[in-house]
Amino acid sequence: MNKKYLFLLLSLLLINTIHAQDEEPASVVKNQFKINLLSPGFVYEHGFDTKNTLYSELNLGVGYRHSNYYDETTWIIFPVINEQFRHYYNLEKRATKGKKTARNSGNFVAASAYYNFSSVNTNEKYGDYGSSCTIAALWGFQRTYGRFNLEVHLGPGVNFDKYDTEFVLISAFTLGWVIGK
Repeated sequence: MNKKYLFLLLSLLLINTIHAQDEEPASVVKNQFKINLLSPGFVYEHGFDTKNTLYSELNLGVGYRHSNYYDETTWIIFPVINEQFRHYYNLEKRATKGKKTARNSGNFVAASAYYNFSSVNTNEKYGDYGSSCTIAALWGFQRTYGRFNLEVHLGPGVNFDKYDTEFVLISAFTLGWVIGK
């Protein structure tokens, strides 16, 4: 009788071990390419390990300004490079709840550096829009549905340019398309 219980216990343990080996742990993808649609640009996200990535983005930033003095408005267009070291902290929790983690669908915290190049269009009345650099700490989330990608991030930062240094709030909402597998 004891042999039957021992055999049953070992069988259950073996089945659980085999089943656990079949399940892949929730992890970020090694390489992911995206095209951003709202602020036109390209993104490459490289996974270092199961939870950390380097997010690299090149896009066009757009600004709008109105002058009461001249009673005119102007648009500013400038290239932007954005580098982020991301840590996805809830992939396992999402996976255990049956939620998707594919293509880095999860919440993250990030250290970010933005470099805004000088404006490609100028308006003499509105002054010089030179280059600037912004360092920020971000919280955000990314969800990918098939190939469609949605991302939101925000956080405090410090902006440096040739005139001054100031506290800024960084926020972004992007819609994109994942390229590749």
